[in-house]
Amino acid sequence: MTAELLEDDDYEVLKPPSDLRKKVRVMSPREAAKFDPVKAAEQALERLSHNFGTWMANESKTLFGAWDEVQTNGLSAERIDRLYQCAHNIKGQAQTLGYPLVGSVAASFCHLIESVPSPEALPLPLVEQYVEAIRAMVAEGAKDDKNTTGAALLDKLTEVTEDYLNHIRK
Repeated sequence: MTAELLEDDDYEVLKPPSDLRKKVRVMSPREAAKFDPVKAAEQALERLSHNFGTWMANESKTLFGAWDEVQTNGLSAERIDRLYQCAHNIKGQAQTLGYPLVGSVAASFCHLIESVPSPEALPLPLVEQYVEAIRAMVAEGAKDDKNTTGAALLDKLTEVTEDYLNHIRK
């Protein structure tokens, strides 16, 4: 990317309002004494929880779309970055959305991508297994290690990943 000099009329600097107190209702001392922020956060999550499955399914579809792009157009640093970003998003959101097992699979996938020396060193069959595992776990609702098939799949993917990374480090 090349940096270009911009003329003063090519951009506009926006200054957000600095006083956010005008946007927030101040609680009375009595209300503040009764307010439990953890309970309020839990209630907010509960209100949103009916969307969690859909949100995770959408993240899974985005990951599959990134994988489809790799299959169609081949490996490139940009496509690997997109795969990584999708897996990283899943890793970050999975616990909150109630899919910690899927988050662990995504974390292992991120570790694989981070650890290979170049896009060409990324084993496509293993990448496909990660993508399909995430997609299947989300579709089947394999949320935690109570799902023995999902937990075994995570263990095997992690083992194969470590074996592969040890092999290429030699």
